[in-house]
Amino acid sequence: MGKVAFVFPGQGSQSVGMGQELAKEYKNVAAIINKADQKLGFNLSSLMFEGPQEELTLTYNAQPALLTTSISILQQLTEAEIVPDYVAGHSLGEYSALVAANAMSFEDAVYAVHLRGKFMEEAVPAGEGTMAAVLGLDEATLKEVTELITREVAPVQLANLNCPGQIVISGSVEGVKAASEKAKEKGAKRVIPLVVSGPFHSSLMKPAAQKLSEALANCNIQDTRIPVIANVDAQAMQTSSEMCEKLVKQLYSPVRWEQSVEKMIELGVDTFIEVGPGKVLSGLIKKINRKVTTIPVYDLESLQKVKDHFGLEGKENA
Repeated sequence: MGKVAFVFPGQGSQSVGMGQELAKEYKNVAAIINKADQKLGFNLSSLMFEGPQEELTLTYNAQPALLTTSISILQQLTEAEIVPDYVAGHSLGEYSALVAANAMSFEDAVYAVHLRGKFMEEAVPAGEGTMAAVLGLDEATLKEVTELITREVAPVQLANLNCPGQIVISGSVEGVKAASEKAKEKGAKRVIPLVVSGPFHSSLMKPAAQKLSEALANCNIQDTRIPVIANVDAQAMQTSSEMCEKLVKQLYSPVRWEQSVEKMIELGVDTFIEVGPGKVLSGLIKKINRKVTTIPVYDLESLQKVKDHFGLEGKENA
């Protein structure tokens, strides 16, 4: 039997009602969500359950809400004795991965990502930075485009290397616009502007990274036995110093998701369980490698599916 990886979604997967069904069914889920409310000092739970969507989508709300939902689901998987060999998360999801690997407590993580969201919002005034998804262009060509535009027009760089043919660029509004046009000239099939509040994973996030570094110094990050595949270089990290350093660097560096998935497959992973709202990562993983099994877990029904999947395998091997 191959190895199992838990993967955790990032910003963009949030939706009103997330975690509500599980919180009604399981006392321990309600307890985690309550812990988040207490640690943050405001009613994150009512934003998660009732919205409004616009407020939930604000970076400093979306980040703790996604982490809280992911960790609620993780707890149910842990109770079912489904344990990962590797963990990884997309951007914000990396914090959920650290909690899953017991490198960070839930309370520290939920507070850290709330601050991370605030720092990201403050780093660039609203309306000055943006992001866009470029479809159908390879990394090398797009990197040339962004470097040219950065030199000649305004800052823009590769932000998320999601899967073959899907790369997100990030930077100043002017830079992203110029790079989008240039990418089309170079053969990109489509360029889709993203509805985001800032130029995440670009050099414009360096002021936020500085503040995040100070905030993480107050968190107790520990060495872990379960390897966490890092966004910045798609390598396994297990020591606390490495994790702190890479979490800071991650804010202004590209998320190497495609390479991270390939790395886990190379390490023997054949089953990816997406722990958190939505199915975004499952879709990307399928585009990276069609042969692996992906199981998104986000509600009671999908939680049962994953239990059935492992229950059947257990019987076959018995």
